[in-house]
Amino acid sequence: MPKIDLLQAALTQLQPQHLELLDESHMHSRGQETHYKAVIVSEQFTGLNAVKRHQKAYASLGELMGQIHALALHTYTPDEWSQQGVAPASPTCKGGS
Repeated sequence: MPKIDLLQAALTQLQPQHLELLDESHMHSRGQETHYKAVIVSEQFTGLNAVKRHQKAYASLGELMGQIHALALHTYTPDEWSQQGVAPASPTCKGGS
């Protein structure tokens, strides 16, 4: 099973109203299936700061985190997402060549 599918399945533990997972490995020099971007909209983030939201996402991924190089997390509550509606673009990787 492709790694992106494993990541997506694990992130469903957060019961997201919106989940977008992108393989951004092509933007980096470390090869395939190493760099991802996740946009997660979940009620579970309500009342949590960014650090706590990211910890919750990492916890849902468990051992999968050891299999990737980078994960850009964009976490929103449903209210925040309805106001913003889009996550920022990812920068090009500067290291790892």
